[in-house]
Amino acid sequence: ATQFVQKFLFLPPGIEPDEVTEDMILPGSNIVLGPYATDVKIKQVDFIKSSNRAKDCPKDDRPEFAMLGRSNVGKSSLINSLVRKKDVALTSKKPGKTQLINHFLIDKSWYLVDLPGYGFANASEAARMDWSSFTKGYFLNRKTLVSVLLLVDASVPPQKIDFDCANWLGRNNIPLTFVFTKCDKIKGGKGKRPDENIRDFQRLIGENFRHHHPPWIMTSSATGLGRDDLLLHMSQLRNYWD
Repeated sequence: ATQFVQKFLFLPPGIEPDEVTEDMILPGSNIVLGPYATDVKIKQVDFIKSSNRAKDCPKDDRPEFAMLGRSNVGKSSLINSLVRKKDVALTSKKPGKTQLINHFLIDKSWYLVDLPGYGFANASEAARMDWSSFTKGYFLNRKTLVSVLLLVDASVPPQKIDFDCANWLGRNNIPLTFVFTKCDKIKGGKGKRPDENIRDFQRLIGENFRHHHPPWIMTSSATGLGRDDLLLHMSQLRNYWD
């Protein structure tokens, strides 16, 4: 079992591989629950500001998690589901609505950061390039960033643009967690099931992240799947970071 543990599981701070038992693994994930995890009941969400550039972001020492993903991956829905409030993030029928770095302060103690979606079909090439430079600036200069939550749509086969993004983060040593969205959806009966898409995705990711498998978790904003477990995972990263 230990070999399996070391190879695929995400071990949080404070846990040794040989301590892991089956019941410590969060459902629908490879994440082990460790001593730093605390129960999270989100009581207050304050929108702090939208920033055009990384250097305009709030300056304080509170830890933050950045949400990133392809346009229409379900990012706004997941944010709303996490904080249990409707319309905290702008859900929109027009992908690519978030063009700024949006900071939400959670319970006055940590930030959830909504970043512009990438790869939306209708953006001009110039707008897409501009996106990547200012988002990259944020990642490379944000000392308070605990982890990037990279959202991946589990209802469709793996997309090259998601790999490109994950590999860039990996090369720059920026911690990431894969958050698979839409795990309740099966496209038109003919497509692969979400768990098969996730397996395919992980196999491809494994080729580039050989030494450490990033944490991953299955979610659905429609059913609430994975919501509480994702918050637990974020709490143990955050408490250790603090």
